[in-house]
Amino acid sequence: MHFDLVDLSLFRHVVEAGSITHGANRANLALAAASHRIRSMEASLGAALLTRARLGVTPTPAGRTLLAHARQILSGVERLQGDLAAFAGGAAGQIRVLSNTNALTEFLPEVLSAYLAEHPGVSVDIEERLSDEIVGLVAEGAADLGLVAGTVETGSLETYPFRRDRFVLVVARDHPLAARDSVTFTEVLGHDLVGLDRASALTRFLAGKAGRSGQPLRLRVQLRGFDAVCRLVECRVGLGIVPETTARRAARTMAVAIVALEDPWAVRDLTICLRDLAALPPFAQDFVAHLRAPEE
Repeated sequence: MHFDLVDLSLFRHVVEAGSITHGANRANLALAAASHRIRSMEASLGAALLTRARLGVTPTPAGRTLLAHARQILSGVERLQGDLAAFAGGAAGQIRVLSNTNALTEFLPEVLSAYLAEHPGVSVDIEERLSDEIVGLVAEGAADLGLVAGTVETGSLETYPFRRDRFVLVVARDHPLAARDSVTFTEVLGHDLVGLDRASALTRFLAGKAGRSGQPLRLRVQLRGFDAVCRLVECRVGLGIVPETTARRAARTMAVAIVALEDPWAVRDLTICLRDLAALPPFAQDFVAHLRAPEE
C-alpha cells in the first residue's frame, strides 16, 4: 500500500462529507482526480473503502480503520507544522471547529476576528452541527474542538466554559403575545414561524422538540441569519426564536418585542469540548485560550 498525505486527507474529507463530490471540494481537488485517487487506494489495498449509494458514501470496516489512522497521522502532521512554524517566524496551520448555531452566529465572529489578526498564517475551518453530533465527531477526531450546549453529555472529552445565552421569542410589537412576560414552546407552535433554513442545527433542534410534543414546526419562511429573522418578524410574517443577544440588538432598531421562553432548554450555557488540550498544536491552544477569555 502506498498512501500519501493527499490521499489520507481526501479520504477523511470524503467520509466526513458523506460524498466524494463534497469531499473533493473540501480537499480542493477536481472530482475526477478525487475519484481516481479513491479507486487507486482501494486497488492498492485490495478491498473496498467506501460503500456507494444514491444518497452518498459511507466507510466500510476497512474504511473506518483507515479513517482512524488517517486522522491520527494528519493530526500529527498538523502538530509538527505548528511546532516547526515557530522557527520560521510564525504559526501556520488549520484548526477544525464544529459549532452549534448559537455560538457560531453570536459569539464566534468577535473571537475569530481577534485571533486571526494575531495569527495571519492560521486558517479556521468551521462547520455548523447539532451539539450531540459535535461531541461524537470531536471524540472520533473529526475536529480539533467543538462548541456545544452545556446540557449535552460530553463523556470523556475535556470541557471548558465558553459563554451563556438564552433563546427567546421575538414578535411584532402589536402581536397579542407581545403583552406576555413569558410563553412555553408548545404555545409558540400554534403560530407561524420565521426561522433559519431546515439544514441549520437550530431548526433541526426545534423540529425535534416540536415532534416530541406532537405538533409540526410551522416555518413560513427560512432564512440564513437571525437578523433577517427579526426583520421579517417585524413585518408580521411570523414569530421567531433567536438568541437573546440578537433579540436585544434587533429591538434597538426594529419594532419587535422580546418574550421569554419558559422551557429549561432555552437557557444556553455554551461549552468548549476537545479531546486533549495539551496535544493540540500551539496555535490551536492559543485559539482555545481566546475562546476561554471573558467577554470585554
